Amino acid sequence: MMAQVTKQTMIGELLNINENVAPILLGIGMHCLGCPSSQMESIEDAAAVHGVDADQLVDTINEFLATQA
Repeated sequence: MMAQVTKQTMIGELLNINENVAPILLGIGMHCLGCPSSQMESIEDAAAVHGVDADQLVDTINEFLATQA
């Protein structure tokens, strides 16, 4: 089954699902992927902090994950 994420998925969980998603997060300015606080931040929270639409970010991540299957 293909992995899918939601706005409530934690960044740490997302990176465990597929660490190759990191460039997408880096692309929105999330350069502290390794810090403990970012690991417990949801995709929605990260999007808000970085001024990105959470729904679009989730769609982008899920499209990427679909190519990894």
